[in-house]
Amino acid sequence: MGQRHGPGTGLRQAEAVIVERYPQLLRLAYLVLPPDLDRHTRLLRAHRAVQHSLRAAGRRAGQGGDPLAAVRAEVVRHAAGRLRGPLPPWVWGLRMWPSAEGLDEEARRLAGLTPYARAAFVLCRFDGLDEEAAAAVLARAGAGDPAGEVRAAGAAGADGGAGADGGAGAGRSAGAEGGAAPPAPGTAGAGPDTRPDRESVLHPADVHTRPTDLLLRRTRVRAAWGLAAVLLLAAGLTRAGVAGTDAGLPTPYAGAPAARAALDPVRLVRVPAQAWSDTGRVDFTAWPARGPRTGDRALLARALGAWAAPTSATAVTTAPSTSAEPPEHPPQLLFAGDPRPGTAVVVFLDADRIVRYTEQGGRRGLDIARTDDADVTTAAAITLTREGNTARRLLAPWIATAGVRDLTAPATAVRPLAIGPDGTVTTELPPGAGRGADSAAGPSREGCGPRPVLEVASSPRIVEKHAFLLADLGGLLPVHLTYTPPVDGSDVPPARQPREATGPAALARWAQEACALDATDGRAVRALNLWDFAVTELPETPGRAVWSCTRATWWTGRGDVRIRLRPPAGDALTVAQLGSTAACGRFGQHVLAATVWRAPSGRSYQLAAGSREVVAINATGSLNSRTPGRTLAVPAPAAPAPPPTLTATLHSGAVITALDTRGGGRD
Repeated sequence: MGQRHGPGTGLRQAEAVIVERYPQLLRLAYLVLPPDLDRHTRLLRAHRAVQHSLRAAGRRAGQGGDPLAAVRAEVVRHAAGRLRGPLPPWVWGLRMWPSAEGLDEEARRLAGLTPYARAAFVLCRFDGLDEEAAAAVLARAGAGDPAGEVRAAGAAGADGGAGADGGAGAGRSAGAEGGAAPPAPGTAGAGPDTRPDRESVLHPADVHTRPTDLLLRRTRVRAAWGLAAVLLLAAGLTRAGVAGTDAGLPTPYAGAPAARAALDPVRLVRVPAQAWSDTGRVDFTAWPARGPRTGDRALLARALGAWAAPTSATAVTTAPSTSAEPPEHPPQLLFAGDPRPGTAVVVFLDADRIVRYTEQGGRRGLDIARTDDADVTTAAAITLTREGNTARRLLAPWIATAGVRDLTAPATAVRPLAIGPDGTVTTELPPGAGRGADSAAGPSREGCGPRPVLEVASSPRIVEKHAFLLADLGGLLPVHLTYTPPVDGSDVPPARQPREATGPAALARWAQEACALDATDGRAVRALNLWDFAVTELPETPGRAVWSCTRATWWTGRGDVRIRLRPPAGDALTVAQLGSTAACGRFGQHVLAATVWRAPSGRSYQLAAGSREVVAINATGSLNSRTPGRTLAVPAPAAPAPPPTLTATLHSGAVITALDTRGGGRD
């Protein structure tokens, strides 16, 4: 007669297997579990994995499957799966760990393998299964590539060799007596480890125990009851507060402890008020939390919730190459208040991002900008609101004075601004800048008119006599303006670094270039440097023309340049524009630019100019010329001749090409 199978029979068979082979199954679960668990927790979870395998293994056995293989598969499934909460078994007042000395050494050696590969190692090396049988168990346990897991286990066993036994005292004894180490899984001769000492030593069924702190146990029990009461009360108050203010965290984060911590208003980072005056890092990280609503948890929770899970009613704007992901850690609070009646604003700093949350009536907005490598100048101000032709800004705590000047009128004096107790000022906006949605519309393309810029001075506690210009170009953060004057002399002069654009010469030059600022995307750019790299005499025209390179440095590190030639009279001529280039920057100090210029007489001239290290300019192709010095001005070839090829020789002997739409400017 055939053997009868059924649910009851399968459960009894699985139970018999578990009782008979409990130490081996416990070892299987213990070594499959994550190695970063402490020994006490891993041991309890191993017991749980074995005991919880009974019902599912019983069903498999009741359907005619091998009870032992079914139990092994369920043990591996439980141990390799996602770890859940602290379910039974529980142990109170004791800490336990396996008596086997070499078991944890085996676990550490297998730490680099996947859970299924660790299971294959145990099945082959300790339980005596061959590759095919081990792969079958892994397949039942849910492994995606059972054969691959077995091969990985075999490689680990082959790498470890006899050293795998070295952790167990019995294994060392066997090795000392000349006994061979058990073969690696999947190798010839792999089979059950017949040494009785290894079977008895390397399993976690025998344990050591020790009590937890006996002296503090009574105090801890009392404290636990008190803490439980406080938590229950806090939970009730939190639920009531959330329901009343609609300010709770979004539902997707309700079960994520790390996310809850990052979005908890209580955990926001708050910097001491005077930290900026005693630090080696003067940037946004030194800003204290300011504003009258820094203690308004409901507002802060709404801001964090809108950041984590913005609704369709929240307008989210990010600067180019900026992530809108919620924070992984509690962000730093910079401001919370009402810069305008009816408008609430919260500003956070999260690593290299500034996040501004705005509430105005029923509208909510979220603006996110980058702050990579911000410093005393580029971390000097944040735009809180724009409305009409004015903006409300929050200044850095190290700003001592502030004023506004018209960049198009360099002779006009700075008009001082009153800095509020919370560090805010109200400034005028250039024409077309007050578009409501600060960062969404990008740079303005409207006509050029007065160009108000902010001139601020740092506190003497940071640096003495340090004033600089900040221009509002439509972004969350204003753009720092600098100037590099031309060099003098025929010899190779030393390099000049950008300087603050507050002197007479710098203001005069920026007044000529002010109307070109509208071409800059203020959402992405942190600094603009105007470099006058050459001055040249123009044919048939009295006076000197200036060759300039304006470099826009992005928060991402990218640099865009615009080469212009400004004659003594008339409009400037744009010679070249390039994006994502090192030219005109710290790592691109050698520049050659060229263009064709038409004199008042109507005659065309080929002009070229180079930076300070250029000693000669060469023209080939439709024009053959070699001119010593840093400038060239010769009659241009008549049409339809192609443009000539221009190069420059540096003082070092290196040759650079002309900077144009095809690149150039490099050795």
